[in-house]
Amino acid sequence: MADYIVMPKLGFDMREGVLNNWIKQIGDTMEKGEVVAEIESDKATLELETQVAGTLLHVLHNAGDVVPVGANLAIVGTEGEDISGLITDGSSNGTAAKAESSEPAASAEPATAPVTAPTTTAPTADTSEFPGGVKATPVARRVAEEQGVSLAGVSGSGPDGRIRKADVEAFLTGAQARVAPMPVSTTPVPVGPDTTEIETTRLRQAIARRMTESKTTIPHFYVTSDIDMGEVLALRKQINASLPDDQKISVNDIIVKAAGLTVRDFPNLNAAFAGDKIIRHNRINIGSAVAVEGGLLTVVQKDTDISTLSKIAADHKAMIGRAREGKIRPDDVEGGTFTVSNLGAFDVDHFIAIINPPEAAILAVGSAAQVPVVVDGQLAIGTRMKATISADHRVSDGAEAAKFMQSFKALLENPLRLLI
Repeated sequence: MADYIVMPKLGFDMREGVLNNWIKQIGDTMEKGEVVAEIESDKATLELETQVAGTLLHVLHNAGDVVPVGANLAIVGTEGEDISGLITDGSSNGTAAKAESSEPAASAEPATAPVTAPTTTAPTADTSEFPGGVKATPVARRVAEEQGVSLAGVSGSGPDGRIRKADVEAFLTGAQARVAPMPVSTTPVPVGPDTTEIETTRLRQAIARRMTESKTTIPHFYVTSDIDMGEVLALRKQINASLPDDQKISVNDIIVKAAGLTVRDFPNLNAAFAGDKIIRHNRINIGSAVAVEGGLLTVVQKDTDISTLSKIAADHKAMIGRAREGKIRPDDVEGGTFTVSNLGAFDVDHFIAIINPPEAAILAVGSAAQVPVVVDGQLAIGTRMKATISADHRVSDGAEAAKFMQSFKALLENPLRLLI
């Protein structure tokens, strides 16, 4: 039976993507997981892997088209199959036909939900694969899109946690501020022969939008610690002495591992604020901010607290390499629960970072440098690194963040525990 290839959600706030080109052509066969096209999100150019197998029968969008998340891109089925109905439905109302056929009751609200007038507008951006990994009815998706609400922060009360329209409405009344569009400029800027205008890239626009959202809707507070890194550097040297160059551990790998283990004891910092609820994540996935051409990406290492240092290092090498080549994969940037931003390589002593929504905290790490220190009343040379946590005051408080930094500091100053 024929099915659609849809535009995936490649990041928390992605709403649309650009179809760069088709790698598969009409008449080509494909297996599930094969790369069929290249798409450009706000963050990077990515390879689109199909979630359906068969023959590419028809394309609904051409190279260069801007396509909403969840909209149909193409039709895959059996050669010679009649797809005339799918072509009409796919081009006119996104994934409505598929949603209706696979989830006939998905848009229906139970009797306890607020009564709403019926609508003839077809729901958009919904597929049976649940775009972005979020289960929601088509009506809930439409209301969330209209109101500027991220479904990632909404708790569902339907079967298997499915988000209903009533859940989105409850979230809106829970004092969650709606994010205003990013203005072109807050202050008029004179333009003339002494200035140069440069068009902002999609990545820079996304950074501007998200950072404005973060600083205007999240009450940040900051706690800084000074950490003795002598033992970490000695342990890293010992580990790397027996490893080939392509498997060596970086200081950042160790910091990420330490952050993953520490946040396990502070679940409020591995969480998200959702109006009248705090959503704690059951997995610990530590993101690492990576500088790329024209901006910044956050790659996500999954299950960091239970991953070995060697796995963390291998994951980082692979994901950072893809990010800098512009070939990031959706899984590389999805699912983060806590972020580390490390500017140590740039000889930065200390800085504070902006929280990456919807996360509740981010850790800013500076350089590990030799400085004069007092040890047992004597002046000596030590290796110190400053680290600062930025936390969401709606979710956590100063004492909790201070205890987190105490535990993080203790772990790095006794790093053998990272190997247990």
